[in-house]
Amino acid sequence: MTAAKAEPKLERTNPSDQMAAARAAAKEPCLQVLWELARTYQAFITYDEENIRKLGLTLPQFDVIATLGNTPGMTMNVLAEKTLVTKGTLTGIVDRLEKKGLVRREVPPEDRRCFVIVLTPEGERVFEEVFPNHIAYLKQRFDRLQPQEAQEILASLQRLREIF
Repeated sequence: MTAAKAEPKLERTNPSDQMAAARAAAKEPCLQVLWELARTYQAFITYDEENIRKLGLTLPQFDVIATLGNTPGMTMNVLAEKTLVTKGTLTGIVDRLEKKGLVRREVPPEDRRCFVIVLTPEGERVFEEVFPNHIAYLKQRFDRLQPQEAQEILASLQRLREIF
């Protein structure tokens, strides 16, 4: 039997106690970490998306193409896990990429109940052109970090993910 996590109990208190609790909560160090993490992510997405749009793709489309590149294809479930996109959203993204002629759905002979999303030859060409270009674009910023700084950030982010 595992111990259940203790969840904070919300108790009814008077308004002045609630205000004091709200002020104290606003000063918690974890809040600063969360705000900085959110601001960093927003800054990255803004930078990232600018280049991807110039390449003629949306962020989710690029994510799918980059994830499928150098693979024989993936089921929607695996693709959703690897791209961190919900299956419902992924269906629309795949539909649009299919209309652009960059991916196709294939039914594998060993399991006719599902299908695999694969890059078309044009999708492969786009991947081979766009992916290295975009990595070089991102590398311009990441090269501003010393190798030790990059390792420390990586370790900190991994640790943060572990606690959740």
